Amino acid sequence: MLDVRREHLAFDDLVRRFFGAGPDESWLKTEEFMDGKELVVRADMPGIDPDKDVELTVTDGMLRIRAERRETTEHKEKDMYRSEFRYGSFFRDVMMPEGCKATDVHATYKDGVLEVRVPHAEVTKPEPVKVPVERAS
Repeated sequence: MLDVRREHLAFDDLVRRFFGAGPDESWLKTEEFMDGKELVVRADMPGIDPDKDVELTVTDGMLRIRAERRETTEHKEKDMYRSEFRYGSFFRDVMMPEGCKATDVHATYKDGVLEVRVPHAEVTKPEPVKVPVERAS
């Protein structure tokens, strides 16, 4: 099941890079890179209150960043009233490195940018074990 998700995310990433947007316009704009042994994901979220509007979850090796924006401005003058609003729900799924733990994920928010850091655990594959073959009697 995880391989299917990887293929789906790879395809979505290809579409996003080619067309400049994801298949769903509600995707968050993010950048992902390795900083030493940490995966760093930065999401552009100006005007978001991280305490109320951001939800981070880790399920089956996937990090989901979800945010909801609700902005309303009002301008009142003598004979004029203008109200503007901007709202929407945004999300992004990011595949976590193999072997990392959800409890090690750390997130900060500063100047409209959410930064999530995921330590990349070294995954060591066990050495092959030679199994002796016994002669049956």
